[in-house]
Amino acid sequence: MRLSTLILFGTLAVATAGCVQSNGYGQPGMLQTQGGRAVAGALVGAAAADAFDENMVAGAALGALAGGASCNVAGAYSC
Repeated sequence: MRLSTLILFGTLAVATAGCVQSNGYGQPGMLQTQGGRAVAGALVGAAAADAFDENMVAGAALGALAGGASCNVAGAYSC
């Protein structure tokens, strides 16, 4: 059951990776800002921690840090 949950979250992460476009009104999309990436990282981190029966708060905190830090990755799409 854990493997299927991991595959599900991986599929959802890949499916939402295309949401990095602007909303058509000149405003950046959710994943184009550091705060938006931190929120998305917190959601994914909490869901992954819950799937592995770990502490959801710690998973959300680590996910938020990773999401917020993803704006500064060299060679990747920056915020």
